[in-house]
Amino acid sequence: MSKSNTFEEDILKLIFNGVPIPNLANNASSAPATHLYLSLHTADPGESGAQSTSEVSYTGYARVPVQRTPAGWVVTGNSVSPTQPIEFGEMIAGTNGTAVYAAVGVAQTGTGKILYRGALTPAVNYNIGVVPRIRTTSTITED
Repeated sequence: MSKSNTFEEDILKLIFNGVPIPNLANNASSAPATHLYLSLHTADPGESGAQSTSEVSYTGYARVPVQRTPAGWVVTGNSVSPTQPIEFGEMIAGTNGTAVYAAVGVAQTGTGKILYRGALTPAVNYNIGVVPRIRTTSTITED
């Protein structure tokens, strides 16, 4: 069975914007998450992976917090995109590489639960002096 288009949008709005689904799901009232954290990965972290699985590692890299509101994410139908380009820290030292996956999770550091993951098209190269960036045209689709 598949979810309806309306419910797909409701789920994305709940997760990315903190908007309750009437009579079904509320955003935490005492301590709701205020940010989601994007991570870059050199390979697919997999369905059982964590934010640290295959995560990019270079001096200057850190997960990027994005507000869990309409100011951080735009939900349109069954897809969601960042409202602003997401820039990771400039690579100061380390081994050059390519991020082929990105993930949205709940932890700023450490293992962290992945909520969504997907291939980056195009892949994001990182090397000394480069600021890796995910564009606003990147989308996550619920289907």
